[in-house]
Amino acid sequence: MQRDDWVVLASHAGVDEAGRGPLVGSVFAAAVILPAQYDLPGLTDSKKLSEKKRDVLALQIKAQAQAWSVAYADVAEIHQYNILHATLRAMTRAVAGLTQLPEKVWIDGNRVPSGLAMPAEAVIKGDSRIAAISAASILAKTARDAEMYALAQRFPQYGFDRHKGYGTAAHLAALQQYGVLPEHRVDFAPVKALLAQGRLFVAD
Repeated sequence: MQRDDWVVLASHAGVDEAGRGPLVGSVFAAAVILPAQYDLPGLTDSKKLSEKKRDVLALQIKAQAQAWSVAYADVAEIHQYNILHATLRAMTRAVAGLTQLPEKVWIDGNRVPSGLAMPAEAVIKGDSRIAAISAASILAKTARDAEMYALAQRFPQYGFDRHKGYGTAAHLAALQQYGVLPEHRVDFAPVKALLAQGRLFVAD
């Protein structure tokens, strides 16, 4: 079931990212080509969905998409290129990972990565306007969350499963108490300040 106001072009890919703002972990991007007809009840911008609904839709998107791809840029690349350019690199990788070459790429936001092999257009609030971008936002977000759950298994004291790496009071308190992990983004202000004090995580 699809909304009447969705923009749906089967030869076009939607691209979106997840994880630009957190203090830890990779930034993820996804690219999705939807068929002309699909059945994805509740499809919308991932930020408007509950985690449970995102997880359900992610499985449905992967089953119904003509092609989909998820990619990331890790903390080393975020440090080397800055978060914006690392995000653009992740987007480029996501498009390159598609098994079907789209005629055009719609990208959420106001920036288009350089070096794409096809025409591309940035779309402000595209994750609420273009179905394939909304689908990409869900795949990127669920992949990013999966990384945080894996990190929470390794370092439960930081609470990554709850705040997903964002700079919440709980996360900042954990940083103060336990120090900076190798997975933290060293150029982000709260992390950088603690590194200047030599506050590194030390395993028991």
